[in-house]
Amino acid sequence: MDHSTSDCQLNPGEVDYEFESNEVSEPLSVVDDELVPKVGMTFTTLEDAEKFYRNYAKAAGFSTRVRCTNRKGNEIKNQLITCSKEGKWKSKISPTEKTNPTAGVNCPARIYIHTLKDVGAWIISKVVLDHSHPYCPSKAEMLKQHRELSMSIRRTIENNDEAGIRPSKTYQSFVAAAGGHRDKDSFDRNWNDFLLNFGLADNKWLSDLYEDRHIWVPIYLDHHFWEGMRSTQRSESMHSFFNKYITRNSSLIQFVKQYDNCLGSREQAERESDAADFHTVIPCATKSSIEAQFQDAYTHAKFREVQAQFRGKVNCITRLKNSALGYSVYEVVEQVSSSIFNKFTVTYDSVAAEVKCQCLLFESRGILCRHALSVLSFEQVSQVSPRYILKRWSKKVKRRHTHIKSSHDEPLMEPRSKRFDQLDFRSQNICEFASESEELTAILHRAYDNTMAEMEALKAKRKGTSSLSHEDANLESVNELQSPPRIRTRGRPKNRLGSKLEKQIANATKKKKTKVLSEINMFDAASAAHSNCSQYQGHVINYQFRVPAAGDNSLGV
Repeated sequence: MDHSTSDCQLNPGEVDYEFESNEVSEPLSVVDDELVPKVGMTFTTLEDAEKFYRNYAKAAGFSTRVRCTNRKGNEIKNQLITCSKEGKWKSKISPTEKTNPTAGVNCPARIYIHTLKDVGAWIISKVVLDHSHPYCPSKAEMLKQHRELSMSIRRTIENNDEAGIRPSKTYQSFVAAAGGHRDKDSFDRNWNDFLLNFGLADNKWLSDLYEDRHIWVPIYLDHHFWEGMRSTQRSESMHSFFNKYITRNSSLIQFVKQYDNCLGSREQAERESDAADFHTVIPCATKSSIEAQFQDAYTHAKFREVQAQFRGKVNCITRLKNSALGYSVYEVVEQVSSSIFNKFTVTYDSVAAEVKCQCLLFESRGILCRHALSVLSFEQVSQVSPRYILKRWSKKVKRRHTHIKSSHDEPLMEPRSKRFDQLDFRSQNICEFASESEELTAILHRAYDNTMAEMEALKAKRKGTSSLSHEDANLESVNELQSPPRIRTRGRPKNRLGSKLEKQIANATKKKKTKVLSEINMFDAASAAHSNCSQYQGHVINYQFRVPAAGDNSLGV
């Protein structure tokens, strides 16, 4: 008996393994004919066949998945590979409640592969190239199946993650390495292709936007010095700076006090950075004397950025194109990956000691790029011109704003609070010194008693001879410690929030109890009134019909 196993059960009406015709549908996109699968193609292994179909899918702009694999024992006999949008998932959840997107659109594209027993190879016996959905080859790299990472990139990501570098910074470094700095011609070509592909050549708004490209396209702004700033950096940096101290619920007085704390923390961080720049040194990554020049001049934060360019210099190959009268033109080829090389033109004027690169990194960010450093190394330049060392990042700069008095230098405190802080600071030093021995402690006790007696006498004299000053008269009101503002506690409230029905039942029960209590109170009041009335009538009757005793004159008769 032929015992066979299958990873899935195929519906004969859905997938037909037998073919009456070998016709192949035309693909919807233009793909190299060598990549298009055809009936009768043979492969050495099943993995080769799967890889061939994946390469075709990447060129066409879709992804694939293994729909079914039939086995005989542990050996694979045939396999069905379909488009990833094959089939349609029937969810038990209502479409009005389920918002997640689905990929299945019953796409018929597929290939069927089976083994040849005698030869030991694999052959394609059926091919369907038609799709029930549009696909775009230019977006194939966005599909999960076609995303690939080389081992070098994987190691870079892992090392950056261990070093605490954020993923966004790592991604930006890959973007810069892969594409480099584009030129204006490439932007113009891409813009024209965009207008032609979407039929927007006559769109007035896009035409006006293109006319103003010099104020919004980054490549047109590279010759301006921005120091890496972004258009949204001002608001983002301000928000991140103040969010550590204040919230939207902070009162005005809290804002004033916390604003002072913000400035204090910023000043303290700057002092700590200055101290680190003064007392420590970041080792050079290369033997270049130019790197040592930047190491001596720049702060640690900026020197790390410069050092990254020196490390990237090892991936650059410098070639001299032409030279005349001390003016040389170089071509620097930078290897950004195993198969990607970017070319940059660098000019060097030995008379003016000036170097300029096509990427305009120094003009936009104030840092010499790796291409310029490669040319300087080729020219055996030991020191760069002072124009390439900006004073704004020098650790020896004297900041003018540090000599300006601020509210943080002199806190806004009441005179009595200032005096108390001064006395408290000095008293702590005295107590610490006197606690070393019994003799010193006794001296401090005697001085304390004498000082207290003298101050009490002076206070009594001032109280008896003169009125209090305006400052002393308002001490109680000024220094009164107020309760902190109440804030809502986190978590759920102590009392459970009842439903609407529970509230209605509670209100009805409350009204019923109130009605019963009111009726009981009315009954008690009526009973009390009736009892009082009966007692009053009894007194009156006794008063009117009581026979006085002999000699009793209390009633006046």
